[in-house]
Amino acid sequence: MLVGGLIPLSVAIQTSGAADTIAHALLSIVGDSSPYALLIGLFVLTAVLGQVVSNTATALIMVPIAIAAAHELALSPRPFLMLMSVAAASSFLTPIATAANMMVMGPGGYRFGDYWRLGLPVMLWFLIVSVVVIPRVWAW
Repeated sequence: MLVGGLIPLSVAIQTSGAADTIAHALLSIVGDSSPYALLIGLFVLTAVLGQVVSNTATALIMVPIAIAAAHELALSPRPFLMLMSVAAASSFLTPIATAANMMVMGPGGYRFGDYWRLGLPVMLWFLIVSVVVIPRVWAW
């Protein structure tokens, strides 16, 4: 139900021009000289959104933005979509990010702030490995 309901949102983001606007804003922040900077910017944007929205919803929201950003730099969208998928799955900073995080909070005796201590280093490793490996496997 969630995925089915979010597919029209993803299409609306693309057809309304919101994806182009957000992609242009992201490129103005990270610069358009390096595709690696765009990879990092997309990872950060996706990961931040993924902390408060489900992974599936995050991916569906970010797909048109990643495609628009890649097209604006005249690059293949494949590496950007793969990175966005990895970033959407890196919901480690809050217990509300995924159901698994929420399920272990009570029995483990965790507090909201405890997720940052291990989640941030794991997320940084996701970022580093993704930015290094993905362009080698999926060419620009």
